[in-house]
Parts: sequence; structure tokens; C-alpha cells
Amino acid sequence: MKNTFLITLLIFTLFGCDKKVNDSNRNIITSDITNFWKAYDEITSTQDSILQYKYLDSLYFQKGTVGLERIKQARNYIPQDYINSINNYPKFWNSVRKNTLKTEMYVSELEEGIEKMRKIYPELKPARIYFTIGALRTNGTTVDSLVLIGSELAMSDKNTIASEFQGDLGKGRRKYFDSNPIDNLVLLNVHEYVHTQQNRQVDNLLSYTLREGIAEFVSVIAMNVSSAAPAIAYGKQNEKVKKKFEEEMFYGNNVHHWLWSDFSNEFNTRDLGYYIGYSIAEINYNKAKDKQSAIKEMIELDYTNESQIEDFVNRTNFFSKPLDKLYQIFESKRPTVIRIKQFENKAQNVNPKTNEITVEFSQSLNGHNTSVDFGDLGQAAFPKGTLNGRNWGEDNISWTIPVDLEPNKKYQIFITNNFRTEESIPLKPYLIEFKTSK
Repeated sequence: MKNTFLITLLIFTLFGCDKKVNDSNRNIITSDITNFWKAYDEITSTQDSILQYKYLDSLYFQKGTVGLERIKQARNYIPQDYINSINNYPKFWNSVRKNTLKTEMYVSELEEGIEKMRKIYPELKPARIYFTIGALRTNGTTVDSLVLIGSELAMSDKNTIASEFQGDLGKGRRKYFDSNPIDNLVLLNVHEYVHTQQNRQVDNLLSYTLREGIAEFVSVIAMNVSSAAPAIAYGKQNEKVKKKFEEEMFYGNNVHHWLWSDFSNEFNTRDLGYYIGYSIAEINYNKAKDKQSAIKEMIELDYTNESQIEDFVNRTNFFSKPLDKLYQIFESKRPTVIRIKQFENKAQNVNPKTNEITVEFSQSLNGHNTSVDFGDLGQAAFPKGTLNGRNWGEDNISWTIPVDLEPNKKYQIFITNNFRTEESIPLKPYLIEFKTSK
């Protein structure tokens, strides 16, 4: 009997270890979903905020995967975001719960989707997909080789309740839920998987739109389906979208007009930047004799290489003019600083008793966007006393900043491009540089 017990225990242990190893080797991880709903049930069972935070931490965060940790970092989620969203939107959470618990049903389809990607891009590097639940700020994103799915949005559908969300956010959510995102869950994951293979974008609108549009196009080619993004079809049918993008491409302050925002734009269609990048990728692909090489080129684009990006875009003739010509047009429209009222820029004998500096612009600005920064000499050369008393002049054609200067000292104030016109055209940056007299 004793030997039989030992053999049984050994078999149980071996099978238990086997299962643990298999779980740890899975490339599609869904355990965060189950943990979230256990925490949710406890959180909603009490009005005690201390207990709510305790349940969130012990039942969800502490048991969470690497994917949960990364999506929290990527979207700056803090515990309060989760508690607020749970308490404020109970109808939403109850309506989406059933869908989020279906993740295991999609595992084989997702694995097939990844293999389809490998067929068109044999260099495909391994990545892991984590189904997590966030606090309503993303349906999917990536960090390095991890695909992070915000299942509370990605697995919504037309039956998901949006009435608790207010204003433009509510309208945007309703429109998004009505598109039945769960029907395109595999395509979304393949799109995000492509991102894990791409180089990082640089911080400009064209770079963001290319990276997103390429990921969408490649995933569509791999899956042999149409894009689920309404922006693609809308952009193809409305030439004004491309014209507007040409005007705003270099603004640097309007990414939310084109990507990742639920708030309405003048076209009432979100993520129109996807259409721009998708179309450029599509034209390049259709022109290419070697389709696999075309896929490889677009996935491996180096966004820090300006000449490579210009060639990739310009050879399509998608825009009305080459990028350098469009940039010249943009530069010609930008407002500039035309003078400093109190002294000439680079003056070497500014009176240290000067207590304010007024910059005058070539045209009226919008009267609320401002920003100053340190120059090359850093914080030590930035005047003191600049925070209180900043004000706009008549017609917003000048702006005054208070200063507290010292004798015989060199100063720099960098006027940034966050100043802008009513049409959001950014100011050409300007460095104020001077030295006070003894």
C-alpha cells in the first residue's frame, strides 16, 4: 500500500509539473481575465474603498502576468483608474463580461493567424500575446515582444452598453462597440503582432501613421481579409482626408486628430491616420514585383532614416507633392517671432532691472497654447520669476513673460512650437539669448 501511494504521488507530481511547464511555454496567455473577474466580484460587493483597493491588489495585480504589468506601464494605469472605472460604469462591465471569458475559444485561430504571418514574412520573431483587462484606455498595444490586449474594449460588441460614458466619449464608444470589435479579434492580434516586428517610430505624425498603416496592411494581406478599420474605407472615398493630412503632417501637436482618439474630428471618423499609412503601404506593395520583399521592406523600415522614409513615401506619388515640397509650404505658413520689445535679441548689455520680456509675433495666435523651455545652457541660464504674471497682448499678437534678472549674466529662453494659430499651425521655435550689463 505504501509503495502504491508513492507511485501515485509520483505520477501526480509528474503530471502537475508537466502542466506547469506547458502553461509557462504558452504564447497566448489568458489568466488575467479570470483573475480580474474574481477581483471585480469582490470589489462590487462592498462600498468600502479600502477593501476595494485591497481586493484589486490581492486578487488581480498580485496574481497578474507580465502582460498585465506591461499594459499598466504602457497606459499609465494606476489602481484608482481601475476602481473608478469599475464603480462608474457597472452596466458596461456587466455587458462585456461574457465576451471577455471567451478568450480560450480564439487561441487556435490566433495561432493560425500567426502562422499565416510567417508565410508572408519568414523572418517573423517570436512574441507573446497577453489577454488582459485594463481601465478603458486601449484595445491593444505592444511593449517589445509582448502583444497586450485590453480585452474590455477589444472584445466588446454591439450589445456592449455605452450609455454611462458622457459626451463625445460616449458617442465614440457607441460607434466603436457597434462595429463589433470581437469579430475582428484575430485581425487585431495579428496587427499588434506586426508591431512587435517593426522598428520604433520617431515622434512625428507621418512616422506614427506609417507604422500603424503598415501593421494594418500587412495583417490584412496575411489574413486575406478586408480591414476592419472604418477609416480605411472612409479615406479612400474622401479625397479631402488626404488634403487635410498634407496640411497638418508637420504640425507636431495634432496626433490625436489622426490616431488613437475617441473624440470627433471634422470627418467624424477616428484613426484616419491608419488610412494614410495603409494607402502608402498598399501602393508600394501593388507596384512591387517581389511581394515578399515588399512586405519585408515595410516591416523593417527604419523610421530614423529620413532618406529611406522619403523614398518609401515619395515613390508612391500618394501625396500631391514630394515631402520636401510639402514641408516648404508648411514652413511658409508658420508664424514667427519678429522681435523682442525690450531689447534686440543677442544683446550684450540688457538692463538687469528689466522685469518683463515681450515677444511679438508675425500673426495672431490662439491665445492659450504657450510653452517656454531651457536653451542649450540649461536651467542655470533660465531667468527666475517667470511663472506668475504671463499674459497675452491685444489680438494675441504678443506675449509677455515676467523675469527677475541678475547683473552680468547670460540668459536663454526657448520659445517652443507649442504656441500656435487658431488653425493649430505651430510657431517656428525661437531662442531668446542675451546678457545683462554690470
